[in-house]
This record gives sequence, structure tokens and C-alpha cells, in this order.
Amino acid sequence: MSNYRVQNPATGEVIESFATATDAEIEQKLAAADAVYREWRERSVQERAAVVKRVAELFEERKQELAEIIALEMGKSLPESIDEVEFARDIIEYYAVYGPGLITDAEIPSTIPGKAVMEYRPIGALVGVMPWNFPYYQVARFAAPNLVLGNTILLKHADICARSSLAVQAIMEEAGVPVGGYQNVFASHDQIATMIADPRVQGVSLTGSERAGAIIGEQAGRNLKKCVLELGGIDPMVVLDADDVAAVARDAWEFRVYNGGQVCNSNKRMIVMDDIYDEFVAELTKLATGLTPGDQLNLAEGEFAPLSSRAAAETVNEQVQRAVAAGATLVTGGVLSEGPAAYFSPAVLTDVPRDSASYREEIFGPVATVYRVSSDEEALALANDCDLGLGGSVFSTDEARAARVASQLEVGMAHVNIIAAEAAEIPFGGVKRSGYGREMGPVGIGEFANKRLFFVAK
Repeated sequence: MSNYRVQNPATGEVIESFATATDAEIEQKLAAADAVYREWRERSVQERAAVVKRVAELFEERKQELAEIIALEMGKSLPESIDEVEFARDIIEYYAVYGPGLITDAEIPSTIPGKAVMEYRPIGALVGVMPWNFPYYQVARFAAPNLVLGNTILLKHADICARSSLAVQAIMEEAGVPVGGYQNVFASHDQIATMIADPRVQGVSLTGSERAGAIIGEQAGRNLKKCVLELGGIDPMVVLDADDVAAVARDAWEFRVYNGGQVCNSNKRMIVMDDIYDEFVAELTKLATGLTPGDQLNLAEGEFAPLSSRAAAETVNEQVQRAVAAGATLVTGGVLSEGPAAYFSPAVLTDVPRDSASYREEIFGPVATVYRVSSDEEALALANDCDLGLGGSVFSTDEARAARVASQLEVGMAHVNIIAAEAAEIPFGGVKRSGYGREMGPVGIGEFANKRLFFVAK
């Protein structure tokens, strides 16, 4: 029985199911991806970019429809779903407009008589394994640059994102990507391994959990395939001081509960100086109090949307309960709805012991976890006391002070007086167990490029 389905997390109702691919279908898709690659790479980069530009236009034209699909699939509120479609559109358009310039051949000064040129060439078919929390954005930042570069895509999406994954393939083909150049694959875990091992596949990109990243990374390494991994994060948000504590706390809250807190680079650890800590927590508590479950397709003020699935909501609840059992304080919220709905009320959690297992866990849900510190040094030590290293931020009215602390964060993305700078041109990625490689921006298009030396002697 297939796991691919559309299941409304607000009710638990399975609306539609989809068959998992057969092994024969996987072989057909691999063959098509390879065959189309050999034709697609020969087109001019301008022609490929024009096709990708049309993909962006279709995302804009079908924005409402696309947003409704993911709101139903994984519980994102409709306004946030529209935000995501627009962000995906912007990323796709960025690579359509700027991609050709980013991969222009560049001559290298050489001491050897002749002309040395660094080229950016495609490498072949790529496998993408994408998560459910941003069904379009995650695909856009992987697929758009690689299609402009000349690679082809086999996209295995999350099992609850079946309609959105099919919608993306339909848009790609309507825009002019040759049939076989971008293929949705309802693959099993074993079939993913088969695709990675296949010599026609030259790379794999995964956004997901540490566990999934370790598995995919091992499979890629065993088969000597290039791999990009964007894994979890327990990003610190350090607040050293503030003229308006309540305003900073509101920004912190809104970012933390965006998309139900199911965001890799969310501010999952709020590290606050002790002289403003009480006011900061009080503001978070006020914002978390009195919220009620609502319909993600028609969310009203004071309501919150479901998480992506009942299983996700139960996992978050179990994590919070373990933290409380270890000595943490659940200040407010944190109520799991009765099944099969996937509602978990946004919560404020404090006093998580640093020697507990909970301190090391990423809570992928709407939980604002707050720590009290009394010096810049203590704040930095706590921020870096983490196995993950995706992003982080430091806030202060003294920009130089915040910059000094932020410059020492052990992360892939450090910010001063903003929780996360996110735009199509801004690179995204982490260090430590948050993975390796970068997506978006000028570097994202080079991850799966053959940076080939072309030398002509004189």
C-alpha cells in the first residue's frame, strides 16, 4: 500500500492516495532523465533560462491554486501558503534572470603559455529528496538553478505532498522543460537508494532530518556522488538589550510560530539577557495565551493552524513533556488536540536544563524556548553549545556589540538585528550536523556544476 497521499491535518481525513512507483517505472524515469540531459545540456543557457522564466510566470499565474494545494496537504495557513508560492516564484525568476551570468566562463591568469578558462558545465541527472514543510520553496531552490545550468531532475517529495509535487511537474512541462527533464517520482526508500547508485545519476540533494541526511550522505559517499545536505537547526536568537523589549519579543514570537514552527532556521533557542528576560517572557506569554485551533484555509485572528500531521504534533508534544519531566517550565500553551487532528497550541518553554537530553533536541513545532544569561560571554557559549549550526542572530542597540558576538557564532548564516535574512540572492546552508553545501544566491548554481578547466596552449 502506498504512503503517498493527501491528508488534511486539520481532520486526519485521507482525501486521495497515489501509487508508489514500480521498479520498472523507476528505470523508465532514470532513462528519460539521462536521455533528456544529453539534449537539454546542448541548448544555449539563454534558452534554458527562458524556459525557467516561464516556470516563474506560471507560479505567479496559479498562485492561489498552488497555495490551496499545500494548505490542504500540510496545514500551512493560506496567507503563509501564498507567501511560499511567491518566494518560490522569486527564486525561480532569480535564476532565470541572473543564472546565465553566474555561470559565465571566466579566464584565469596563468603562468603557463596559453589560455586557461574556468567553465561551468552541467553534470547530469540529479536526485532531489525534499521535505513537507515548504513544498514549493524547497523544490525551487534546488531545481531552478540546476535546470538553468543544464542538469535534469528526479524529484522525490514527502509522502504528504503528492498533489503539490505533481503540480510542479505539470508547470515545468507546460513551461517548456522537455518531458523527462523534471520528473516527480513517488519512490520508496529502497528506490531512492537505487537511483543514487545508478551511474546515470550524478548527484543528490536532500533537505530533511539529521537521520535522513546521514542515510543519504552514506549512500552518496558509497557511490561517489556529489551530495548537498540541508538538515536541522536549533538556531540561537541572542537578545543582549533592546529599547523596546516587547517589540523584539513579538518579532521573535512571529518568526518562531511561522509555519507552525516547522522551519529549519527558526529561532528555536531564545537567549535573553537577565535584565530584560522577565519582560521578554511575559510578552511571549501574552502572545501565546488564548489562541484556538482554526481552519488553515480560512484562519481567523487568534487562531492557529494544524501541524503537518498527527504524528508531527504528537512528536512535538512528547518532546515538550520530556523537557518538563527533566525540569523545564511550560509557561503556557503546549496542548495537544484530541486525535486525529494535528493541532498543538503554541507554547512558551523556559528553564530547560543544559544537562538534559531535551536541551540537545530540535523541537520542530511552535515552541518558544527561552534561556536566561547574564553576560555576552555566557550568551555566546550557550549559543555555540549545540551539535547543529544552521543559522543564528544577535540583537542589540549597539550594533558593534551585536556584531562582535554574531561574528563568533558557529553557524552557516550569522545575522545582526534580524532573525534571518531570506531572499533569492541570499545563500542558505549550515555547518556541523546541519549539513554541507549551499543553496540559493550566486553559489547555489555551482553546487552541481562541473567547474571544468579548459586550457588552450600557445
